[in-house]
Amino acid sequence: MQGTAWKVHLSYGMIHPNYIYNEADFILKVKLAIANPLVAKRWDDFEVKHAWTEIPRGWELHGPAPADYAFDLRIGLKQDKFEDLVTTLYEVSDPAHEKYGQHLSKEDVAALVAPHPDTVDLVESWLSAHGLDPSACQRSHAGDWVTIRVSVAQAEKMLGTQYNVYRHGKSDDYVVRAMNYSLPSVLHEHVAVVAPTTYFGTMKSMKATSFIQKDRPTIETDADFAHLLTGPASLATVPTSCNSVITPACLRALYNTTSYAPAATDKNSLGIAGYLEEFANRADLQTFYKRFRTDAVGTSFTTVEVNGGLDDQSEPGVEANLDIQYAEGISFPTPNIYYSTGGSPPFIPDDETPTNTNEPYLDWLNFILAQDSIPQTFTTSYGDDEQTVPIDYATTVCNLFAQLGARGSSIMFSSGDDGVGGGDCLTNDGTNTERFQPNFPASCPFVTTVGGTIHVNPEVAVDFSGGGFSNYFAQPSYQATAVSTFLQKLGRTNAGLFNTTGRAYPDVAAQGENFQVVVGGRVGSVGGTSASSPTFAGVIALLNDFRLSRGKAPLGFLNPLIYSTGAAGFNDITSGSNPGCGTNGFTAGAGWDPVTGLGTPDFGKLQALIGVHMADHAYASWVPVCTLAANACSRAPVHIAVHADVLQIRIIRSDESKKVVPAEGAPPRRVEQISQDPAATRGVRKPAWIVRGRSLRRRGEERFTATTHARPDHRGSKEEGGDAAAGFDANQVI
Repeated sequence: MQGTAWKVHLSYGMIHPNYIYNEADFILKVKLAIANPLVAKRWDDFEVKHAWTEIPRGWELHGPAPADYAFDLRIGLKQDKFEDLVTTLYEVSDPAHEKYGQHLSKEDVAALVAPHPDTVDLVESWLSAHGLDPSACQRSHAGDWVTIRVSVAQAEKMLGTQYNVYRHGKSDDYVVRAMNYSLPSVLHEHVAVVAPTTYFGTMKSMKATSFIQKDRPTIETDADFAHLLTGPASLATVPTSCNSVITPACLRALYNTTSYAPAATDKNSLGIAGYLEEFANRADLQTFYKRFRTDAVGTSFTTVEVNGGLDDQSEPGVEANLDIQYAEGISFPTPNIYYSTGGSPPFIPDDETPTNTNEPYLDWLNFILAQDSIPQTFTTSYGDDEQTVPIDYATTVCNLFAQLGARGSSIMFSSGDDGVGGGDCLTNDGTNTERFQPNFPASCPFVTTVGGTIHVNPEVAVDFSGGGFSNYFAQPSYQATAVSTFLQKLGRTNAGLFNTTGRAYPDVAAQGENFQVVVGGRVGSVGGTSASSPTFAGVIALLNDFRLSRGKAPLGFLNPLIYSTGAAGFNDITSGSNPGCGTNGFTAGAGWDPVTGLGTPDFGKLQALIGVHMADHAYASWVPVCTLAANACSRAPVHIAVHADVLQIRIIRSDESKKVVPAEGAPPRRVEQISQDPAATRGVRKPAWIVRGRSLRRRGEERFTATTHARPDHRGSKEEGGDAAAGFDANQVI
């Protein structure tokens, strides 16, 4: 059609029907904006959106940005129904809620985060007033992000600011940034953030130690454990060599995943976010497999290049190889996807600005959210000091993670490698007050943050494990009880150095030191919570496989689960600390703490806890509780998250007969007692349970393997009606 401009928004894969403009209409809008003094004045009525009082620490002014330097300006529009999205996120993530597991589709999420039409109209008028064509914008799927190419001169006029080139003294990076930016007052309630503006960013991988070649005896494969493991792995069966050298076999034994065989690899995947030109190397992965995971030799990962990211196999990255080798090493054969994220093209370096001006978090998140199908589990080993990230930018990025959670993805982040803070720990608000320094996105309440441990028999907190309390995000309700308990025990220790009402982290932990990694064909040792996050993510990927293979939804946003019924599935870490800022930091202890969170995962326990929930309406499913052949029920109480007023128990022989054995007298083992579990029951509508067993050694008795199973007894529940005595009631000896 003559006179009509059609623009396909390549960055996000589709064009919105509302964003096709007639060229004549656009020219008319510009003329009206210029001719109308009231409109022109409105766009000059600036209010500050964000400002630094001084150049962020570590950066120095290099000089003014060239006026004709062009870059992509991103405008984040206020989302019309974001509160509804958060409400839904918590509902589908709460194992006690009837909507548990009912995650949203891409279109459902888009409908909740789309901007109000008035917001779209105002932003388009603002662009037109500055001579920019709204039809030239790239738009996110939901329309909540608008990206347009501008010059420095145009951006300065639009935002009432001045752009300069700044250099980072340590990394020698150069970026085009502003010390402040403003928006017309009429836009303040409609625009959440504009970037790049005041986010200088010091994104770094959470890798505490460099690649160091070591020659130590290692437990390299699962076969090395064969002579040690006579039943499910436990701390007692993990060799002491794993105290100094960590391999996938160590982790699989330590976190009890060795015997699990994934069965939903056609439905389940694990995504690894890569930044800073870190490339995962396939040849190194094969070398790693040949030494540490022989059953995986010949398989590999998929690389997805995001916004100019590369897949350079000639430059293996230590961080990238660490992430992919341990995510794969634990979750195999679950498909792994490595996202190599660069800046948004086109970008042409010059002498003044040799590095990109765009923020990779936004690039990666908008790319992922535009996909129809996304991995059920993600891990990221990068972060910033929270105070170096403008609060409007941090809030916007954090809200994007909420969208991923609502779609059913579990998001893991490393907690950081500076304990409670590195360096001088002074605030950058102009007061230079000494405070602990939290990390972002670790401090975002919509991600699961992973701290670090070291050693086995027992595990203890590693001293660099990042942990603390956000100064940006309020403490979410899901962790209020756990954090309150910790603060009561803490008393006045470190008073005034942290925000007691902020989002507390980490949520969980995993090993974080002495990881054997192959880089350039050589085996070396690497440490940091960069190792902890992919390790924990590998365990979660297996749990998602377990649920998907049973026809259930993936776990999605983990935190409401792990702070309630899921807490019983973790190994509590009760020693160690995370010093920093000239202090001893926090100390690990019983229950949640800001060093190792709730502890490290036990796959077997978590598998039982997530198998059946009241909200799943899975009354027909029996959950394996414990295997009686090894007398597992009697060694310790077995906690199960079957939420019901009344519990049914049955024992099934594991031989060919599959005979159901009466629970009250099953030779040679039997269930001795079931009772309510107060700890796991707290905060949910119906009780969880403890199952105990007993061994009977009668002469001449038939020997066989049997497994105890349990399910809610809806026949005897108060909601269903009927006789409660028909099932086994609380504290009944059977």
